[in-house]
Amino acid sequence: MEFRAKYIDVHTHHPRADAISPTTVGIHPWHATKEFTLPDFGPYDLIGEVGLDYASDVDRATQEAVFRAHLSEAERLKKGVVLHVVKAFEPVMNTLAKYNLMGVVFHGFVGSMEQAKRCFARGYYLSFGHRSLLSPRTVEVIKATPEELLFCETDDMTTPTIEEVYAQVAHLRNTSTEELLRAIAQNYNRLIFKG
Repeated sequence: MEFRAKYIDVHTHHPRADAISPTTVGIHPWHATKEFTLPDFGPYDLIGEVGLDYASDVDRATQEAVFRAHLSEAERLKKGVVLHVVKAFEPVMNTLAKYNLMGVVFHGFVGSMEQAKRCFARGYYLSFGHRSLLSPRTVEVIKATPEELLFCETDDMTTPTIEEVYAQVAHLRNTSTEELLRAIAQNYNRLIFKG
């Protein structure tokens, strides 16, 4: 597939006409309830953002039930997932290990190198945005992430722009923005189109 837009923003709340952003749907852990109904995932590129947020007031067992239901559907439909993970890395990794998923994206990654290496070993993607760039330990992860497991994002921020995120990530990785664009386009093609 030939990409017409210049930048891929793998997770944003502010889609732009001149950037590619996958469509997603899912029940965020902040909105998990015991009486949940899963959305129709069919017309969407990815399932998400879903996951576990142990800093949230939402009951953990409820979050976990909703998360598992989404992962079951992702496995059945052969769709990738975009994860929201806060103070729950171990439970998320343990749960993910029970499913055969087509792609897993840890969005807004701000974890440690040890956590990142565990993600790399399973072929999970890490996506970096504004908060990632502010964390000294995560800056080291950005430098070390294999290019085939890398994404950039703006999440809910309108600044910095996706162009600025790419420029900062490229600088940290000692590469050009064009090379980063090429690598992320390949990752996007693999995640969305399984190619």
